[in-house]
Amino acid sequence: MYRRSEPEEQGLRLERRFERLRSAGSLLDLVSIVEEEAETVPRAFRSQVESPDVAQMRQQQTDREVARTHVSASRSRPAPAGGDGNTTPGENTVGREALVPPIAEAPERKPFAVGEFFPRLHLIGRIGLDDIIGWLHDGIRTIVLALVLCVAAAFAYAVTATPRYTVHTDLVVDPSNLNVVSDDVFTTNPQRDAQLLEVESKLRILTSRNVLKRVIDKLRLTEDPEFVKPSPLASLMALLSSGDGKADKELAALRALSERVEARREERSFVVVLQIWSETPEKAVTLSDALVEAFEAELFQSAAESAGRVAQNLNAGLDALRLSVTEAEQKVEEFRRANGLQSANGELVSNQLSSELNTQVLDAQQRFIQAQTRYRQMSAAIQQGQTTSASVFESANMTNLRQQYNALQQQIGSMQRIYGERHPRLASARSERATLEAAIKDEARRIADRAKADFDRERAALDTLRAKADAEKSNVFTDNEALVHLRDLERDARTKATIYETHLARARQITERQQIDTTNVRVISRAVPPNSRSWPPRTVVLLIGGAVLGLMTGIAVALALGLWRFVRGNRPVAA
Repeated sequence: MYRRSEPEEQGLRLERRFERLRSAGSLLDLVSIVEEEAETVPRAFRSQVESPDVAQMRQQQTDREVARTHVSASRSRPAPAGGDGNTTPGENTVGREALVPPIAEAPERKPFAVGEFFPRLHLIGRIGLDDIIGWLHDGIRTIVLALVLCVAAAFAYAVTATPRYTVHTDLVVDPSNLNVVSDDVFTTNPQRDAQLLEVESKLRILTSRNVLKRVIDKLRLTEDPEFVKPSPLASLMALLSSGDGKADKELAALRALSERVEARREERSFVVVLQIWSETPEKAVTLSDALVEAFEAELFQSAAESAGRVAQNLNAGLDALRLSVTEAEQKVEEFRRANGLQSANGELVSNQLSSELNTQVLDAQQRFIQAQTRYRQMSAAIQQGQTTSASVFESANMTNLRQQYNALQQQIGSMQRIYGERHPRLASARSERATLEAAIKDEARRIADRAKADFDRERAALDTLRAKADAEKSNVFTDNEALVHLRDLERDARTKATIYETHLARARQITERQQIDTTNVRVISRAVPPNSRSWPPRTVVLLIGGAVLGLMTGIAVALALGLWRFVRGNRPVAA
């Protein structure tokens, strides 16, 4: 609208816009055409709409445009003959009126459809605050209706909406498992980024289908109407469908549960926050606890399955290793049997026999030397006639004879002192002594013969043992050559046996490892029943929100209707 405080040249100045190609269909074309059509509006209609000041200014603007047109036309045509170029004001006015082309001669423009439908679209810029207030006043019923409808809708939603009770559970998911064995199957990466990736992977497991499936099976959520909504056409669909109804229920429960579960990791920590909601607080807590238990069971099963695959691969290789060890040991025994390489206490029998023969040869040699020395002493004593006094002759008979001989010798000495040399009893005693000496000699020869027999036996035994020792030495040399190859075979068999035993022990260790839960997941904050629902908000909050939304909607509708009536020309703009 026009404001009196604006300069004259600035208020509602008519501008001639350049013509645009109408085929382009731009919004600026509509504005320019509306302005051009506005020029053809009758003055009577303008006088009804515009104020006197605005009409006067528009008339002055029109006069200036006509004057500029007259000046440009007079310059372009030649001056009339006989004229001096000076005209009076009345002549100038007549000439100006003559130069103004009549309106009827101007090319007639075809009316545009938008301009006919919105005849006052060009007056949008004149809308003021009083018009807006008037539109709001006219639309007060619309505003009240929108307010009431939105408040009623908010109240109905608060009453009929399904409540949501959200619970939270805090877990510490340590990327490093418990160190039960020194050389566990799973190793821990000490790098921080790798540990965070491990926690993120376990976080994804927490909301995976396997974990959710465990919760569904444990709590029988397929039979819970909260997760599997009963359909009125369920019986009919069951008759028409050939699929498995149980699988459909599980899929529906899985989708419903996955929409209710959310897990996130706290920044710069290994703490995972599990969030889950349900229609009742108790069920929300039950779902949260069941989800945590299913998560721990899934981690344990995953680790057990991984260890089981390793143990299975090891057991599959154990059969081949066992056959390899058996073949190697059979080769050792066959080679040992073929070459007569018998061993006892880790040593070949031939070596032990050779050692024993050498010991026996030494013993026989000592006995031979002793027998030879004894026989030589006896022969020398017999030759020298010292059989009665030589100590080499030892026997029970010899001892008895020597005792008799000594006693008789003492008697002879006594008799010589008492009776003299010629006494008959002395001669008889000497005769007995000669008999005893002869008996001692005979006994000495018998002992010497026996010593010679022992000497000959020991010499023969020594020769025999030496022959056996020499023969066994050759066997030892042959066995030692075969022993080199035998040790190579034993080494190969021992290596294969070590590998087999290592794999066997590792397989048994991993098999036992499957039964041990080494997952390091701790619950630091268990879920508790919430005091209020998380959605929808309180009824008061919903009513306030509905009231605000209804008020804004009503105001927008009222303003839109007022603007519609204005551009359609149903109501004039306030002056």
